[in-house]
Amino acid sequence: MENCTCFFIAVFQNSAAAAGSSTQPKNADGDALLLGVDSGMINSYQYEMKEKRRKRRMKVLVIGGGAAGLMAAGAALRQGHEVTVLEHMEKPAQKILVTGKGRCNVTNDCTAEEFLHHVRTNPRFLFSSLGAFPPARTMELFESLGVELKVERGRRVFPVSDKAEEIRQALLRYAQDADIVHDGAKKLLLEEVAPELEAAPAAPENPRHPKKKKAGPALRCIGVRGTSGREYRADAVLVATGGVSYPTTGSTGDGYRLAQQAGHTLVEPVPSLVSLVSHDADCKKMMGLALKNVTLTLFEDDKAIFDEQGEMLFTHFGISGPLTLSASSHLGDMKKHRYHAEIDLKPALSEEQLYDRITRDFALLANHAAQGALVKLLPSSMQPVMVARWGIDPATRANQITREQKRELVHLMKHWRVSIDARGDLAHAVITSGGVSVREVDPKTMQSKKALGLYFAGEVLDVDAYTGGYNLQIAFCTAQSFANNL
Repeated sequence: MENCTCFFIAVFQNSAAAAGSSTQPKNADGDALLLGVDSGMINSYQYEMKEKRRKRRMKVLVIGGGAAGLMAAGAALRQGHEVTVLEHMEKPAQKILVTGKGRCNVTNDCTAEEFLHHVRTNPRFLFSSLGAFPPARTMELFESLGVELKVERGRRVFPVSDKAEEIRQALLRYAQDADIVHDGAKKLLLEEVAPELEAAPAAPENPRHPKKKKAGPALRCIGVRGTSGREYRADAVLVATGGVSYPTTGSTGDGYRLAQQAGHTLVEPVPSLVSLVSHDADCKKMMGLALKNVTLTLFEDDKAIFDEQGEMLFTHFGISGPLTLSASSHLGDMKKHRYHAEIDLKPALSEEQLYDRITRDFALLANHAAQGALVKLLPSSMQPVMVARWGIDPATRANQITREQKRELVHLMKHWRVSIDARGDLAHAVITSGGVSVREVDPKTMQSKKALGLYFAGEVLDVDAYTGGYNLQIAFCTAQSFANNL
């Protein structure tokens, strides 16, 4: 037995010898092993298996060098594939630099199950990809790439450096062996697929209950013609171009046009996680005022549809900030519904507690005029606006303010109303809601159901979530699903 090794082989052939095989051990490469066979034969067998794997090496073309594109490129490289990335911007992953106010909220430190509750559109589509690559895997990956991470309020994950550039550089390192080409994608290269011949049924079909026959993809994507005119041939083409938000960073909607070339349905792209426009003149008067630890409630036709505590900002056109962005994703058709927001400036106090607080403040500031009496209650830029909305004579002294007037002030501070007249524009939206219909994409592999060899990942798909690191995680997990299922 000197030249023999105790291994076992599972060779699935149409021979009687293989029929009785059971569970077999495998080597580190996953190959079934041989039992009682000469070691020279073993080496020959293993070499043959490695050659088969080498022949399975695919040419992968990724369109878009953003978060999803670079993640997909890096993952495909680690599967042994040859990867080319087309990026029409001078520098890849520019949009990452504007996420999280330049800090990059890279993911959310929650379970896959919890994550799905924060996905606004088509959460079921993410069951497979998010289960295979949850937020914990994203955090492990970036830490392995040398990025120290921290978890903040709401389990939002940021780099310790608070610099989005660090995340961008980590993704570039992850995909460093890919060939990144400065070119855009003008047109998909598509060829028709001959319909498969159906095998004869084992039993005659019941004419009263015919089986529904699903037609397979009629096309195959074999590459892309670049805006330069150059053709890029590939076995797998991934569209990871993002949406149409922040077009200055490269998200110009090219992926939608490519998807339509293959016959895909588009859900109309609209801005999501966006500032809100209000014609309320008070917003402009308080422009630049940031409020912390307030509660914002969004109403649709006087019914509350969103309620959350956090930070917000008054702007020259309306309201913005994290709370506003989250609220914006709950807006429906603004032509069919009326919307307004109410801000609770003192959510930690009940109305009675706030009334007592105001009474104490006014007693201490008895001889101050109405605006001066608000000095301990409100920011300076909000004090004159509050007095005007309150409707009290500004010259009224604190000790002259009646019980009814204090009650009115309590109501204003607990229910500061802001009309919502429009969404901010797509150019300044954090993400795009809408995109390639997920009914036409395989949720496990991200492959098109319209064209073989064509895939989608990230924001180009009709999947979006609330603010908090969820949308970048969607980009990462769909990209990983693509690469790991080639």
